Amino acid sequence: MPRSVNSVASRARRKKILKQTRGNFLSRKNVWTVAKNTYEKGLTYAYRDRKAKKREFRSLWITRINAAARQHGMNYSQFMGKLAKQNIGLNRKVLADLAMNNPQAFEAIVNSVK
Repeated sequence: MPRSVNSVASRARRKKILKQTRGNFLSRKNVWTVAKNTYEKGLTYAYRDRKAKKREFRSLWITRINAAARQHGMNYSQFMGKLAKQNIGLNRKVLADLAMNNPQAFEAIVNSVK
């Protein structure tokens, strides 16, 4: 008896991945083995960069807070230390947003911790 393979399901699996690799360069979009490798590598990068994104944003927020705090005669370390001592529970994301978009509010916070 001949071997039976489910070509419908196999083709559907391949088409699903080839659809995901649309827009890639040369054979990365239409040659099955290359496209599969590209797709899997892309998933790896996506997982890694979801973690890296959080680090990059925290770094950006710290840079912005430091720049704004220095305009008021205090560096980042001193500013965050005094915030913690006075139990002011604003996180870095909010502080960076205030520093960029509402300098008067940030200045009020700096004056309150001095």
